[in-house]
Amino acid sequence: MAEELVFYSNPMSRGRIARWMLEEVSAPYRIEWLTFDGSMKSPEFLAINPMGKVPTIRHGETVVTEAAAICAYLADAFPEAGLAPPVEKRGDYYRWLFFAAGPLEMAVSLKAFGIEVPRERERSIGCGSYGAVMDSLSLAVTRQPYITGESFTAADVYVGAHISWGLQFGSLEPRPEFKAYWDRLKERPASKRATALDDEEMHRQLQAAKG
Repeated sequence: MAEELVFYSNPMSRGRIARWMLEEVSAPYRIEWLTFDGSMKSPEFLAINPMGKVPTIRHGETVVTEAAAICAYLADAFPEAGLAPPVEKRGDYYRWLFFAAGPLEMAVSLKAFGIEVPRERERSIGCGSYGAVMDSLSLAVTRQPYITGESFTAADVYVGAHISWGLQFGSLEPRPEFKAYWDRLKERPASKRATALDDEEMHRQLQAAKG
């Protein structure tokens, strides 16, 4: 019997990244919806993820947290989906997957909070400057059709999700190369399914909150 795959999420969270990846690998999973100030902080969930955050997955006895790690794990756990390059060709795959999880997320968060890193301190912080991060991201999405070349991978799920949100909410510069890259991804059937499923649950929760 296949190990059960459980997905802990909230439709108004980074769980949307993991949902997209789950739809890409086409593995059956059970979803547990959690609330930010309620069940995410429950003793039961904190025993699974001490941060009390989503997304989180439990695959059999294996627990994986952090959206980038979930994308990488699922690509390896379900190799038939073809979402990870051969190990010897994973340089760009790992580089840009964790660039988005590290410098990109940090730079965008600092900008959103109105925090500007002094030029003389840029070498002391992982993201350097916001401009340098934007230029590096532009390089990642313009050298080839996808992050690792001609084939779509889990790295595109994670980088693509960041670009989608960044363009939607204005946290990324609206560079044409970012839009062109996202336009190549947003029509993927798995992306559309994931968005529709999360939107449906989001609307249900919002209606329930209204009473």
